[in-house]
Parts: sequence; structure tokens; C-alpha cells
Amino acid sequence: MKLIDSLFIALRSLSTNKLRSSLTMLGIIIGVGAVITLMSVGRGAQARITSTFEQMGTNLLTVIPSSPEGGSMLGMTYSFMTPTLTLDDAEALERIRSAVAVDPVNENLIEVTYDGENKMAIIHGAGPEYQQVYNHSMALGQFISDRNVASRDMVVVLGSVVAEDLFGSDDPTGQRVKMKGQRFTVVGVLEPKGGAIMGISLDNIVVTPITTFQTKLFTQRTAGGEDAVQSIAVKVASAELMDEARDEIEAILRRRHRIAADEKSDFAIISMEQMLGLLEQVTGIFTIVLGAIASISLLVGGIGIMNIMLVSVTERTREIGIRKAVGAKRRDILLQFLVEAAILSLVGGGIGIIGGWLLSVAISQVDIGGITLRAVVTPDVVILAVSVSIFIGLASGIYPAMRAARLNPIDALHYG
Repeated sequence: MKLIDSLFIALRSLSTNKLRSSLTMLGIIIGVGAVITLMSVGRGAQARITSTFEQMGTNLLTVIPSSPEGGSMLGMTYSFMTPTLTLDDAEALERIRSAVAVDPVNENLIEVTYDGENKMAIIHGAGPEYQQVYNHSMALGQFISDRNVASRDMVVVLGSVVAEDLFGSDDPTGQRVKMKGQRFTVVGVLEPKGGAIMGISLDNIVVTPITTFQTKLFTQRTAGGEDAVQSIAVKVASAELMDEARDEIEAILRRRHRIAADEKSDFAIISMEQMLGLLEQVTGIFTIVLGAIASISLLVGGIGIMNIMLVSVTERTREIGIRKAVGAKRRDILLQFLVEAAILSLVGGGIGIIGGWLLSVAISQVDIGGITLRAVVTPDVVILAVSVSIFIGLASGIYPAMRAARLNPIDALHYG
């Protein structure tokens, strides 16, 4: 029997039981759609993170506290490290020849309140250079000044998401918000930056003078009793000067911290490439896990195909006997049922691709807390989902097909 003949017989058989065939394909449709949707969300997260770091610039070095024994986990746990950096350290780094801007930064989570409205945001304690280091522009008002830092002024600059959630379309400059029971005057609003890192919007922030942060909001001191700095951002003139800047930073801080030549540093210097690589690794694992979870639906769909094919073999036992009696060989019967299983998985996979793509498009329109979700459907994800669905379909059809091919024609003719 030729393949084309098996194809026509399979199509006729499946069309005879349209409802059963449709329900059998449902598992594959859901599985393929889920794989494409969830893996696309993971790919979208990777693309968003890459875009966000590109906005910040690749010529940025971040100095963070580091345990000489255990390292710093590339900056992911610096808030739990023993504080070692100070404002004087940041001031000393301003002498680096290749540095364009240097800014000490502290951060924490805080509730911002205005007129009965509450908003959880990330607060950054920073100086005037923060705006240049992280490429922020002002939408309204002005940024923090050196005088604000020197006087520990109770002022704050709002990110666009915070400003919109608390004030709507009104101009918040000159208004007073409350943080930790204290009133702060809004002096400016940042332009929307877009993007998010690990689900946190870059516009869901508030910025206050670092000296105010240290003394009025979140007090933290070094072993020497000085006000601590969680990180120091150093923007380098160009990517080519990154290694030179790194060496200068290390030399200055080791000298200031009186670290002997044979001792490990009590700080770490992290580049944007390192941070991006770590986050891409995390989101890559996240994408694989999502795909694995979604693949369970494909496995269930495969089991459904096997069950229906076994039922089909039982129902068509007499037909199989007649085919064998008129000369059909075992491989012809095997091919016939395998083609049926392949058609079920292929058609189901095709519908699943369309459904997964439509769902990914819909997810890309969702806005949660100022963060627009992004799903990126790539050809490799589609090929993977369809390949797995066809493999599962064929694998699920092998046993029923072999069972049909082994039927004794005499017994099959007497069946029923």
C-alpha cells in the first residue's frame, strides 16, 4: 500500500468520527499552544532585560560590598553583605581619569502616600550624578542638587509610574508626599524610561538625596561607624576604557580600605555585561522550566491519542481482517494507523501554533503595574513545539498500530 493510499484512508476514517477526532486533538492543541505561549513569554523577558540594559549603557561599572570569604553573588545579595563602602569612597573615585560620572546609590522598598493613596516603590538614595549615570531625563521640575545632598533636604523626585498612580494627570511638583511617617516635597518627575528588571518597572521609583536616605529613612553603618553606601556607580567614557577604570577603582579602594597585597578585597566591581549575563542565565532557566511545564500538556495529549487509537483498533478489527484477507501486509496496517496518529498530532499542532501565537499577541497587550508584558514568538520555539507534538503523536500511535498489524486475519473476520 502506498503512503498516499494510507493518507486517504486515514482522512476518511478520522472524518467519519469528527467529534472524537476533535476531542483527541484537543490535548495536542492545548499542549502546543501552552509551549509556544509560555516559552514566548520567557523569550520576551530575556529581550526586555537586554533592551533595558542597553538603555543604561554598557560602559557602567558598579562597586558593591563583598565578603572576602564568599564573594558577592554578582551584586544580587549586596544588601545582605557587611557594609564597606562610604560617601568618601565615592568622592575618591571621582578622580578616575576615565570616569564621566560617579554616584553612590542606596536602595530599598518603601510606601509612598499622598492624599490617602498608597504606592509601593523602590526608593533610591542618590546624588545629582544619578541622572547622568542611569540616563534619566526630567519630565517636570528639577533633579536633586548638590545643595539638597549637603543639607539633607526632605525632597524627592518621582518616577513616572509613581507620579501617575498618586497624582493622575496633575503636576505633582511642590506637593508633599509621606514616606515612613515623614513629609517630602516633590521637586521633579522623571521621564518614562520603560523596561523592567526581574518584574520591577524602572519607572516605579522615587529618588531622594542619599544623605537624607542614610539619616532619615534607612540607617546603615560600616564597621567603622560611618554612614554606609550600598553601591557606587561609575560611568566610564567608553567601553574601551572599562578595564583601565576597573583597575583604577580597585587600586583606589584597596588603598583607602588598607587591604594588604595578599588579602582579598572587601568590595566587588561588576560590569553591566556580567549583570546582564547573570540575568539572561536566570531567565533562560525560567524559560526552560516554563516549556517543561507546558510539555506535560503534550504528554497528556499523546496519551489521549493512544487511547483513541486503541479504541479505533478494536472497532475496526473486522475491517483489518478483511484488508489482510485481500492481501494487505502487516506493514500496510501499521502504516495506516501511524498515519492516522500523525495526522491527529500534525493538525492539532497547527491549530495549537495559531492559538499560541494569538495568545502571545494578547499577552503583549497586557499592562500590569506599569509593566507591559512581552511575548516573543521565535521560529525555533514553533519548530520545537511542532516536532515534539509529532513525535508524541507517532510514539503514541506505535502500540495501537502494532497491535492492529499483529491481528490474525481469521480471528479478525470472526470478531463481533
